[in-house]
Amino acid sequence: MNIPNILTVFRLALVPIFAYIFFSPMKNSLFLSIAIFLIAGATDVLDGYIARKHNLITKFGIVMDPLADKLMLVTVLYCLTAENYIYSWVLWVIILKELSMIIGGTLLLNKDMVIPSNIFGKISTFLFYISIFILIFSEPLGKMLIYVAVASAVVAFFNYLNIYNKNVKKIQN
Repeated sequence: MNIPNILTVFRLALVPIFAYIFFSPMKNSLFLSIAIFLIAGATDVLDGYIARKHNLITKFGIVMDPLADKLMLVTVLYCLTAENYIYSWVLWVIILKELSMIIGGTLLLNKDMVIPSNIFGKISTFLFYISIFILIFSEPLGKMLIYVAVASAVVAFFNYLNIYNKNVKKIQN
């Protein structure tokens, strides 16, 4: 275990803590749960930076880092849907996108190929973090930005699908 992997495990542990606090009756539970979400985002950036800078990239990190991100995002969107902050279609679009990405990534990983994150995925992730943060202060603006984030996630998905198809063609040749 290295520091990036420890941060990834920490981020995984934050998922149920986020949900517990989000649904708790404590004062400022929305604010506190979103703070946990932002901490998860910060540890994601930090573990990626450390892993790349110090060449600490591991198979565990390649698999678990995006899984931690996906679990956190889906959990946050589920919670926001359950409390009627956002429409359920947002959650379903992201679940379908993420399941497709997991299946495609698993197929490539079994062939020792990995599609690294790219600018489209990073922009989409950034938009989700910003929109969910803004939702605390301005629900209408936060909702609008979440819809923009969903659109960017769809664009990112088609970009990854294009890369996936190119990699599959390389494998077949």
